[in-house]
Order: sequence, then C-alpha cells, then structure tokens
Amino acid sequence: MLKKWELRIPDGDKATDMAGSAALHPLIGRILAARGLVTPEEVSRFLAPSLAALHDPHLLQGMAAAVDRIERARRNREMVCIYGDYDVDGITGTALLVSFFRAAGMECRYFIPNRFEDGYGLNVDAIEQIITLGAGLIVSVDCGITAVQEALFCREHGIDLIIVDHHAPSATIPDACAVLNPLQPGCNYPFKSLAGVGVAFNLLIALRAALRGQGAFGGEGEPDLRQWLDLVALGTIADVVPLTGQNRIYAFHGLKQLSCSAKPGIQALKRVAGITGNVSCGQVGFRLGPRLNAAGRMESAVPGVELLLSGNPDEAAAIAAELDAANAERQAVERRIFDEAVTMVESGGDYPRLRSIVLASESWHQGVVGIVASRLVERYHRPTILIALGEDGSAKGSGRSIPGFHLLDALAPCAPHLERFGGHRYAVGVGLRAENVALFRASFEAEAARLLSDSDLVPRLEVDVDVQPEDITQELALELKRLEPFGAGNPEPVLVLRRMNVVERRTVGDGHLRLRLSRDGFTFTAIAFRMAASEPCDMVDVAFFPEMNEWNGSTTLQLRVKDLRPAE
Repeated sequence: MLKKWELRIPDGDKATDMAGSAALHPLIGRILAARGLVTPEEVSRFLAPSLAALHDPHLLQGMAAAVDRIERARRNREMVCIYGDYDVDGITGTALLVSFFRAAGMECRYFIPNRFEDGYGLNVDAIEQIITLGAGLIVSVDCGITAVQEALFCREHGIDLIIVDHHAPSATIPDACAVLNPLQPGCNYPFKSLAGVGVAFNLLIALRAALRGQGAFGGEGEPDLRQWLDLVALGTIADVVPLTGQNRIYAFHGLKQLSCSAKPGIQALKRVAGITGNVSCGQVGFRLGPRLNAAGRMESAVPGVELLLSGNPDEAAAIAAELDAANAERQAVERRIFDEAVTMVESGGDYPRLRSIVLASESWHQGVVGIVASRLVERYHRPTILIALGEDGSAKGSGRSIPGFHLLDALAPCAPHLERFGGHRYAVGVGLRAENVALFRASFEAEAARLLSDSDLVPRLEVDVDVQPEDITQELALELKRLEPFGAGNPEPVLVLRRMNVVERRTVGDGHLRLRLSRDGFTFTAIAFRMAASEPCDMVDVAFFPEMNEWNGSTTLQLRVKDLRPAE
C-alpha cells in the first residue's frame, strides 16, 4: 500500500546547539531533536545509558510488602512457586525469578499455563495443583493484575499471592499479599512502560538489597544481577515495549550480556538461530524470541523455561533443537493460514470497502492466528481479528490494530456476542461461540466504520530528515549506530532522498529489489526487501536507512529501503 510520509519537525536552533555541544554529526542532532531530545543532558543519557540511572525499585507500590513476604518465605524455608505467562516476557520473567530465588537458597518451582488447556493468566485449577505441591507463596509474573477471583481463592485457601505484572489493571485491584505494577493507581514509579520481566527485575534489585542487609549471603558472595540482564533484554525487546527510559537501559546492557552470555541455554538458542558475535534487537525480535515463543504457541511453553534454566550444555542443545523444530512448524502453519486469509479477503468482494477484517476457520491454529493478524494489518492496514474455530463450537481469536484505533475499547460494544475479551490498544484476545462469529463480525465492522476515516486507513511512515546525496557517507552510517538499540519507541531513523535516478533495477532472492540510484554525481546501492512488485519508475523518492553491508569479506555502504515511490 502507498504510505503517507510524515516528517518529524525538530527545533532547528536546538538541534544545531545540541549537535555542537555533544560533538554529534549535524544530522544526528536533527534526528534526536525531532524525537524530543533537546538538551545535552538528555542526549548524554540516551547515548550512554547507565545502570546507575535505574529508578529506585521501592517507588513501585507494594514493593516493601513483596520483599518482606519473600524474605519470610526464605527464612521459613517455604516452597515458592513462580506462575508465569507463556510468551517470551513470561518465560524470561519466570526463569529470572526462579534462577535468583534458587541462587538465594530458596526452594522454588514454577508453573506455566498451557495456552490451549489453561488459557491466559492465573486459574483456580492450577492454583489447586500448586497448593497440593506444598507451596506457601505464589509469585505471578507477566500476569495476574485482573485475577480478582483467583486472588480471593488464594486467600481462602491459605496461600499468599504476589502479583508482578505490567498490563493495564481493571477497576478492581486483586486483594493479593502485594501487587507490583507501575500502572496501578497510586504507584509512584515514574516509568510506566516496563515489560513484566522489567518489573520482576526491580523486585530482585530490592530483594537482593534487603538480603544483603541481613547478611544472608555470608562469605559466599551475593548474586550479581548483571548476569541476568540477558533475560531482561530478551523479554523486554520481544514484548515490543518502548525502548526508552528504563527499557533502553535494560536493552542496551542486556544485549551486551546476551552477546557474551555463559548460560548454556542462551548459547544453544543462539546456535540454532545462527547468531554469532554481537546480538542485535532485530535478532532478538526475529530469531531468538520466535524460537522461545514457538513451543508455547504450538503446545507448551515449559521447554522455553527449561532451556533458560539449564546448566547442562547437552540438555540445552537438545531443548534448543526442539524449539527450533517447533519454530519451523510454526512458520509453516503461519504461511498456510496467511495465504488462506489473503484469499478470503481478496476473493470475498468486500475489500477494500470494509474497514475491518474478521475471519474464522476450523483449520486454523489458535496459537498462530495472532501472528497472522499482525501480517494482515501490515498488508491491508485495517484492524484485524482472526478466529480459530474448535470442534466443540468454541471460537478463540486474536486481534491486532492500527494507529488511531483502540482495539480493546472497540470490543466493548461487541460484548453481547463475546464470552470474554481482553488486551490493550493494539492487541486483544477474544472468546466466543462459533455461531456468534457472524454477529460479532458485523458489530465490529460497525465500530470500525464509525471510528475510522479514509485517512486512517492509509499507512503512515514517520520520516526523520530530508537529506542530500552528499550527506550519505560511511561516517553517517557509523554515527547512526550510536542510537542503537532500535525498536519500539526508538525506531531506526528514516532518511529521505528525493528525485533519485534509477540506474539499475533487478529482482533478487524471494521478491526483493536491488537498485542503483544516482543524482548529482553520487551513486548508491539500495536493497528493498519484499518490494519487487513495486511499480518501475525512472525517478524515485526513497525513504531509507543507511548501513554498512558486510558481504564476502567486504563492507560497503548500502541504503536499506523503507519505502519507495515515484518522484514528486
């Protein structure tokens, strides 16, 4: 789809002053200023994130109570059970807490619900199993903030519950022993966009300080929390929370830890993902994260936790191979569902008139429909919900949205046709009966038609700066790397060259486009992934990111194309 390019507008004077005071390339100063960083102090904190700049974990409401209860469990030798979610955030958060608790001399087990049998979050049947094991304390991670009834069940059955979560709370906060969530009312923690594993890491900072004060570690030395920053980075990046503030600190230092991690599980995961050397955000998002996620999407997330906890290289290699196979299966299922969904959209006769996409099939895998919904949003730029129909008449779906359309709010008027729903602005899950899918589709489309204008259905590309050919140098490409790690909240800068002559155009690989572009005596090589079907033009405007491309032992400057259109 043709995109609307929107140029970020920096304060020119501030950008110039900042670039000079921070010894930055002038274009870097403009990019940072356009993103709201306009003082030397802000730029310094951004370019050199420091662990010393992490907020006091006790600013999280409930922290003192949580630390006190865990300390008591340690003193009394109570068994603690970590109750995690089945995505990467929950898997890494679970492994983080289990690892530290065990390193602190506690008996600690964990429970990860099965997506298909248990559903999302805390449930009473699982809590009963945990009680039977003899646990006196449950610590949830990446779930629990809406578990009002489950928290009451815990109280009634004499087991304490600490909730460690980052999702939006409902009107009623569960009556737990302690609730850690920066989004809960009255919480003074200044950064509100932590992943679940980030909240868990704050708990460990506070807990380690308390145990240190009691002399709990004796002469054996206390655990070094930096060794677990690889897990924090994995969960934070994979959960697509904004890589700003505290999350930028976690990602910046955690990626370094990922690159040199001594954990057998991390090493094995990197091997099956084909990663050597330094680990990037993109590799976490597209290679490590999906493999950890795959088992939970296809069957059970337990192997992911076992991989991260493993201290045995042979065991870790076997689990990593299992996860790699599950990921390959997931990819094949995803491709099939995507192809079927595209056929349904484009043969149904209603696109592009409709402003939403709601599709259902008995042959679709419940654990994969959310990923495919994301791909359909990229292709059609419409809020999309895909539903897997069960043999028993049940229907479970996942939805993804576009900017300007609050997906969770839009589901509220559709509630009469749903048995349950939850999520946030950009992603939701729904449960309903198969016979109500048509009614739900019509209701959801009515909401989309009411809320979305024609302009809302045009995808947008935020552009950081217009440049001239002489600006694009190896020096600039290397300087841009100082802005890493890139991800949600800190995307790769997008530069624009206008009226570039297309000297050469050829299709390479699986639908990619390789170009040679020239103007004013400057010539550049460009790669446009999945754009081979774009309309051929002799002169184009190109939105891109300049990078150093390594191939066959040589390194050259390359423009990685974000969007391409006929020159204006």
